[in-house]
Amino acid sequence: MFVVLLHYVQPLTVVEKYLEEHRKFLDSHYAAGHFLASGAQVPRIGGVILVKNLSREELDVVLNEDPFYREQLATYQVIEFSPTKYAVGAEEFFSLKS
Repeated sequence: MFVVLLHYVQPLTVVEKYLEEHRKFLDSHYAAGHFLASGAQVPRIGGVILVKNLSREELDVVLNEDPFYREQLATYQVIEFSPTKYAVGAEEFFSLKS
């Protein structure tokens, strides 16, 4: 499982021009079962994506498809972790393929 932290390196006015395309990118990976959650950081300096069911190599390929990456609007910090505890009811979200 991965947490991806995006940090905007361009003004929000530029980022917002690509927001709809970025959301379509996110939607395609939700549909594929790769993304669990995503959203803007507060304050709005970037975003966060929670990822499962991908290897690090596969994740790198996916992130390269992001319009924010393509247009050099954000930098990406990828943090890998293995969840060992989670809230009751969240089991299906945190079950990982081997």
